[in-house]
Amino acid sequence: MGVNNLSKIKKDKSVLIIIDCQNDFLIEGAPIECPGGRELYPSILKAREWAHKNNIPVIYTKEEHRKERIDFGQELERSEPIHCLAGSPGVEIVSELEPTESDYVMVKRRYSSFYLTDLEIMLRGLKRDTVIIAGVATNVCVYATALDAQQRDMQAVVLSDCVAGTSPDLHEAFLLNIDYVLGDVATIDEVMQALG
Repeated sequence: MGVNNLSKIKKDKSVLIIIDCQNDFLIEGAPIECPGGRELYPSILKAREWAHKNNIPVIYTKEEHRKERIDFGQELERSEPIHCLAGSPGVEIVSELEPTESDYVMVKRRYSSFYLTDLEIMLRGLKRDTVIIAGVATNVCVYATALDAQQRDMQAVVLSDCVAGTSPDLHEAFLLNIDYVLGDVATIDEVMQALG
């Protein structure tokens, strides 16, 4: 996929967002296990290490719902099983990708990392307008976050080797669509090479 627009991206304007790398999406037998997700860990850690070395803030998101299920909204109308209930082991970030003390952690109730969270306020305070995205799921929360970034006239870069979808077909289709209309899709090595 294209890396033509990466020349517009600046390190001092970027954050790395690691979306929903939680037990309920990534461990074996998880309610919404994303195929290939566990194979992403080395690439995500590489992206995080690069971000730390380059003073790029790292923001983790956690999807979390109240145990009463009153904040699932339309998700309850779909076929997805119940997941990410507050206080359950499934809501926790996988131990292999546990945030460091310098990383931010943000709870969200919906697919987009922007919707009814303080992400936009954080980005403003950090003086950043570019989101480099890793995590899961490509066709759900990664896509929704990239879309909301684009709708706010922010730059979005999705790291193709740091994201997994709910199925391989949907993963590939949504990467193509993100690259087509929302932002850039590139590997972490391509981003590191372009941004230095």
